[in-house]
Amino acid sequence: MNREDPRPRTTVGELQDMVEELIAHLEEAKSMPLSTNVLVDREMFLEMLQRLRAELPDELRAARWMVREREAFIARTNERAQEIIARAEAESRRLVSESYVLAEAVEEANALVRRAEGEARRIRLEAEDEIERALEKLEGMLAELLTRVHNAREELHKARPPEPDVPL
Repeated sequence: MNREDPRPRTTVGELQDMVEELIAHLEEAKSMPLSTNVLVDREMFLEMLQRLRAELPDELRAARWMVREREAFIARTNERAQEIIARAEAESRRLVSESYVLAEAVEEANALVRRAEGEARRIRLEAEDEIERALEKLEGMLAELLTRVHNAREELHKARPPEPDVPL
């Protein structure tokens, strides 16, 4: 802002002097009987306050604007932070929920595996028992067959004619 200001600038010291003058005027004002109120020259007081307001430096107005902008920025930032926190909390709840579902699924899968392993063991043991019975039956049949083969050979040997004596 490089615009030319036709009025002469009031210094900070002059502004402080105006405030001190207003304070002194209030301190010296006559009190109303039986009251804490005082009588002041309204026109003089208003004139000094208006002059004081008019003479406030532009930097002060800019600083007030900056403070308001900063407060608005902080409010927007806090609002965004709350939104981010809310989304993070929702995501956290979702992940925890998924974690519980996953844990339950793993537990159920482990139970199914244990049941399947138990069923497989039972089936294997039943099959072994069945095979054992079949092998035992086969062993009996083979033993009987071996006995018959042995008897048949013995009979074959008994029925054989004796070897002729051949002179030498």
